[in-house]
Amino acid sequence: MYSPMSIVLKSTKQIEKMRIAGGHVAEILLILRDAVRPGITTGELNAIAEQELARRGGVSCFKNYVIHEGVPPYPGVICTSVNDEIVHGIPGKRVLKEGDIVALDFGASFDGWVGDSGITVGVGKISPQAQHLMDVTKRALEIGIEQARPGNRLQAIGRAVQQYVESQGCSVVRHYTGHGVGRKMHEEPLVPNYVDPQMENPLLRPGMVFAIEPMVNAGKPDTRELSDRWTVVTKDHSLSAYFEHTVAVTEHGPRILTLPRDVE
Repeated sequence: MYSPMSIVLKSTKQIEKMRIAGGHVAEILLILRDAVRPGITTGELNAIAEQELARRGGVSCFKNYVIHEGVPPYPGVICTSVNDEIVHGIPGKRVLKEGDIVALDFGASFDGWVGDSGITVGVGKISPQAQHLMDVTKRALEIGIEQARPGNRLQAIGRAVQQYVESQGCSVVRHYTGHGVGRKMHEEPLVPNYVDPQMENPLLRPGMVFAIEPMVNAGKPDTRELSDRWTVVTKDHSLSAYFEHTVAVTEHGPRILTLPRDVE
């Protein structure tokens, strides 16, 4: 539980700093997208991200992140979730194959401000089902972002995402959500991709900044955590896709902060 007062509002100047951070994150994700091909390993993608992050002077939000006691620190600078993996897939020796889909989640800090974003990429030629899932998830993100406006309630975002996803024959993951973002990767509030009457539903105000991240399954929404204590998969082994942007609520509507720096 939290009060609206615990949601940290960002000034116009701070949002501009987050825009710079988000631009770097977006550009590195594009480099990773272009590197995805049959035969590359998820570990090689992680190495590309780590090298590019160091070149730009950023700090990983993921590497050595501790989620709670008893779980090993996260070892990568990106998450690489393949096929039925929903989120938090650990990069390593896994070789991507023709027809796979891989979700790339990346968060980094520049000048003390965080950008957090993610995309799902097809490996070579993918199935129509996989393409449909990716298209639905990307569109769900766009629809959710449109609700990030002053005067709306927080749950308008999740309601729009859920209604669209379910109208397309897919399901929304329940156990993992978006979140506030700023100087830290995870700030209040939680930003669910579905409607939960038990969750807080504050009025949206200019200066709020959220990571909106629909996680969409081709099958049922149920999930399972693997023995590595990080990777989350679909319980029914159906495909899952994921897209994410960091978004600021402004007086003029939503502003996406995780676009390449030459795009607005």
